[in-house]
Amino acid sequence: MAEKEQTQQAYPLAPTNVYARSDAEAATADSDELRRQKRKKLLVYIAAFVVFQTAIIVLFSLTVMKVKTPKFRVRSASFTTTFDVQPTDPSFTLNMNAQFGIKNTNFGPYKYDNTTVFFYYNDIQVGSAIVPKSKANFLSTKKVNVAIDLSSANLTSVNTNLTSNLNSGVLPLTSKSRLSGKVELMLIFKKKKSVDMSCTMDVRIATRELENVKCK
Repeated sequence: MAEKEQTQQAYPLAPTNVYARSDAEAATADSDELRRQKRKKLLVYIAAFVVFQTAIIVLFSLTVMKVKTPKFRVRSASFTTTFDVQPTDPSFTLNMNAQFGIKNTNFGPYKYDNTTVFFYYNDIQVGSAIVPKSKANFLSTKKVNVAIDLSSANLTSVNTNLTSNLNSGVLPLTSKSRLSGKVELMLIFKKKKSVDMSCTMDVRIATRELENVKCK
């Protein structure tokens, strides 16, 4: 019996805390892995946010902050009782109520200075009109109505083309002008923009109407 007791003392039982230590190590490993996964997700979210912000800035720069040149053109016109056309003489004296349009496609107002619109027949000036300074609001078209006297008085010599045009019932005209101003963005940024008007049109003598208005 004494020998058995000595044998048992020489080979003691395994300690009971081995399994407890293994469980603790496993729990620690799981916790570390969970933290790593959270860090990865956080980095992914940060990267996605940076990409999103960059895309917003680029889109904002290409749309809102991009300054476009406004458009300045003749929209329409009507004629008053002063409508004197003499094909045989040949001559004409017309009073025209023209409507000009300043189209602003920017995300800020376009403030422009006063300018003069000149009307020509065969490159000879036959009338003019002053467009007063004002502004075209953002994403809108400013409409300006102006009365214009058109006369062939500047055609000093007999013009065979004028005779032919008046006999055909169509008086071709052109208009030219240059509008200068500034586009304001976010009440801070200002960009100078000038636009040229170059339009062609026909006056239909029989119906006293302006037709075929085309602007570049």
